Amino acid sequence: MDAVRVALLREVLAGTEWLGATRHFAGTLRGSVVSHGGGLLLVGTPEYEPWHLAAHLVDEAAWSGTPELAPTLVRHEASSSDPAHLAVGLGRLEAARRGETLLVVAPGEAAAPLLERVGDARRAGATVLSLGPGGGGLAAMAHEVLPVPDCSELDLDTVQHLVSAAAGENALPARRGPRRFRDRLSRLADLLTAPPPTRW
Repeated sequence: MDAVRVALLREVLAGTEWLGATRHFAGTLRGSVVSHGGGLLLVGTPEYEPWHLAAHLVDEAAWSGTPELAPTLVRHEASSSDPAHLAVGLGRLEAARRGETLLVVAPGEAAAPLLERVGDARRAGATVLSLGPGGGGLAAMAHEVLPVPDCSELDLDTVQHLVSAAAGENALPARRGPRRFRDRLSRLADLLTAPPPTRW
């Protein structure tokens, strides 16, 4: 999903809780990794690896000039023959320490082995963020949770696009009262015609 589609999706979702919730979660994510100088670990479940979110966060890190947003994708079935960016296994969670951020993306309840490793990372001082179901063991041990229940109007992939785009924003937009259609259209035009951010 490119920037134009994300902007259009945001316009469609204007007035719902999703924009505020994804921006808050993205602000927490960005604040955690920027304040510690990086160290973002991204892990999913054996059935669902968030490689697409990893790619978007790498893009957002480059576009926003915030290299700390580029994650290390931790995989359940990593092999030494995989390319370097895909060869990081679950052992990396055991090495997580204070100052690192662990973002867990799970479409359902995480299995006990993953929960155990996430719990170990938290006890070692890592900040744990969860994107997925709002309850269960993972949500209980996370410092911040963005719940995406199965019955929600948005799916997990769409929410990941909103979070990654919001994490790359240089400044979160100020909250305002209800906007008129002309105001929203003007904001959309500004977003679509703005030059990409420059790196200094």
